[in-house]
Amino acid sequence: MAGLIMFIAALLMLGIGFPVAFTFGAVAMIFGMVGSVVESLSDGDGLLGSIEVFKDMFNFMPYRIFSIMESRIFIAVPLFVFMGVVLQKSKLAERLLESMGMLFGEIRGGIAISTILVGALLAASTGVVGASVVAMGVISLPVMLK
Repeated sequence: MAGLIMFIAALLMLGIGFPVAFTFGAVAMIFGMVGSVVESLSDGDGLLGSIEVFKDMFNFMPYRIFSIMESRIFIAVPLFVFMGVVLQKSKLAERLLESMGMLFGEIRGGIAISTILVGALLAASTGVVGASVVAMGVISLPVMLK
């Protein structure tokens, strides 16, 4: 039930016009505060206990953010972006997408289908989906705009 309420709150905030990152952060903080209040009241600690729990949650957030940034997976992201730029500048990716587009030539949106397939192969082979999305954007945008 709480997940459904969070989903509705996120849709409502997005509908109002808040940016996605701020919406998800605000919904998470609001429901974290509500959860700490409910937990403290059910434990019998009162409202003061929920404020302490919420302060502890905020004090833990910088450590969590730093541990995410310290992850070894994100070291490779600039190299994947560089790989996408090299593939785009060498016209290798353009030739790959055009040949895949000819393969799906009779189908409407053949280049889009080939972009999805190449992106799926790139994401599966690299293991970092965000970097492959950026690389595919750099690679496929000039071909699709032609």
